[in-house]
Amino acid sequence: MTPDFDRAVALLRAGELVAFPTETVYGLGADAANPAAVAKIFAAKGRPADHPLIVHICGHDAVDRWAEQVPAFAWELMEAFWPGPLTLILKKQAWVPDAVTGGQETVGLRVPGHPLALELLRRFAASGGGVSGQAGIAAPSANRFGRISPTTAAHVLEELGSGPNSRVPLILDGGPCAVGIESTIVDCSRGEPVVLRPGHIAPAHLEAVIGCRPLIETASGAPRVSGSLAAHYAPQTPMRLISSERLLDFINAQRHKGDICGVISHNQPPQAGMPHLWRMLPADPIGYAHDLYAALREMDHAGVSLITVESLPDSPVWAAVADRLRRAVAGAGQP
Repeated sequence: MTPDFDRAVALLRAGELVAFPTETVYGLGADAANPAAVAKIFAAKGRPADHPLIVHICGHDAVDRWAEQVPAFAWELMEAFWPGPLTLILKKQAWVPDAVTGGQETVGLRVPGHPLALELLRRFAASGGGVSGQAGIAAPSANRFGRISPTTAAHVLEELGSGPNSRVPLILDGGPCAVGIESTIVDCSRGEPVVLRPGHIAPAHLEAVIGCRPLIETASGAPRVSGSLAAHYAPQTPMRLISSERLLDFINAQRHKGDICGVISHNQPPQAGMPHLWRMLPADPIGYAHDLYAALREMDHAGVSLITVESLPDSPVWAAVADRLRRAVAGAGQP
């Protein structure tokens, strides 16, 4: 099916919402320069009003419309990683709405790497770019706040619906997301790079470009950013992280209590005929990240008593996935 770009652009210009794919997860988009449109994102998601949004733009030539005092290392990161799964936190231009920034003096910007998202941004810009012609689309993940992020159009439909009487008038279907977890967020607003949210682009990748290893969430006064709450990305089913050494004993103990676990592991089931639902994910961090949210969503619908996730290797390359799992466990089982 050909994406309905004309309808999507018309909706955005009219202050309505459009869900669309990025290479990370599906986003719930609105004209970022239109506070009334941005408010609809918060209403649809049930998102706290002081939680900032990421603004998607169609190229780094649009950065100066949204940000000021951009440091040289930020431009280097843009050249290396945009379009791609990297969000940069920069000092905002005075006009940028508080609705987008959560009332902060910074704004998060990113050029997505999905061809459908880029085409939508280009067409939105060519149409006049919405309010004030700024051509930015604010787009957090297209799910209810705190829940599992969507990596397919079907996930968005399940979470928010679609159509004239739903929270989202239109979902553009671009297939499954290639990365599967949210973008790396790097704060560039205080003169040195600080990773505020890990993602597909690791600190070692950043260091290779800018020549220094960024700090990791250690600087005081860091801006609030998407996905930084202790509880996030969470299923409604209770969830536990269990070490590989304890996993079999743990799930057998659950079985003796009469409970059935949904197990997410990067290994084969240890024995045949196991009553638990076992989902094996790839044993590499990129493949695991790609499949994680779909696996959590599958387990959430399977009727299991507990989602049990085998702990990941203690390695920097697994940091982004481990971050998502920690936050999912903290929020799991909440109404």
